Amino acid sequence: MDSLPLAKSILDMVVLRLSEYGLKLLAALAVWIVGRMFIKFGLGLLVSRLEKQKVDHTIVGYARNTIAVALNIALAVVLMGVLGIETASFAAFIAGAGLAIGAAWSGLLSNFAAGAFLVVLRPFKAGDTVTAAGVTGTVGEVGLFVTSIVTQDNVLTYVGNSKVLGSVLRNYDSHPHRRIDLVGTAPRHADLAPLLETLKSTLAAVPNVLADPAPEVELLGFDELELRLAIRPNVHPTLYWPTIFAVTTALLPHLQSLKLAASAENSEAEDFEAGEGQEGGEEE
Repeated sequence: MDSLPLAKSILDMVVLRLSEYGLKLLAALAVWIVGRMFIKFGLGLLVSRLEKQKVDHTIVGYARNTIAVALNIALAVVLMGVLGIETASFAAFIAGAGLAIGAAWSGLLSNFAAGAFLVVLRPFKAGDTVTAAGVTGTVGEVGLFVTSIVTQDNVLTYVGNSKVLGSVLRNYDSHPHRRIDLVGTAPRHADLAPLLETLKSTLAAVPNVLADPAPEVELLGFDELELRLAIRPNVHPTLYWPTIFAVTTALLPHLQSLKLAASAENSEAEDFEAGEGQEGGEEE
């Protein structure tokens, strides 16, 4: 008979505990839903305000990612408080583990710091064509730890921010125009002056070739068999490759051969040709 009151008291205690924890779980769920809605709304408002002020997309993306991480960490701390977890001890634990985490994640932290410098220094912006850490393509965005680059064959590539900042970085869209360097050959006995005039007039008629600066066609060298000509039209950076194809098609009937000049100024062309060669080798 004595066991019945004992069992009843145990059952009442269990029900009480479950009700307490149930209420905490419901409160935590409500805080989570409201917190996520607040974070989403706040980030959307931030992005819209920055875009209205015509802030660069690179800065907008980096600011959004950084603030999103900070707000989500704050929301996690609030949830721990609602569930009754001692946040002070949690903060002490995080502080104590900070050194170990910093040592283990030194690479991530260096990428984070490099990302901040990339946003501040702005050597490029989203949409620019660059070569960074050996990768050539169009910049998608600078993230917290990596920079996304879409290569010329449409492959999304992620490069650590520290590698981007620590390597030779080429921005092909930083100036309003870009020079195409071509080397053409003609027979040694060709009449040079009329040939140069013909090539210049042909270049001027090619779509997207800029009149200012004017295209250049000059004698680069010669031997007993051929003349080597430097052909240098200028184009808008975004039209670089389409104009190369158009210029080649227009000029080749007047020349024996035509190719991109192998120089440091045409490293993107060299990277493009090397990539084409690798793809051909893989297909074989």
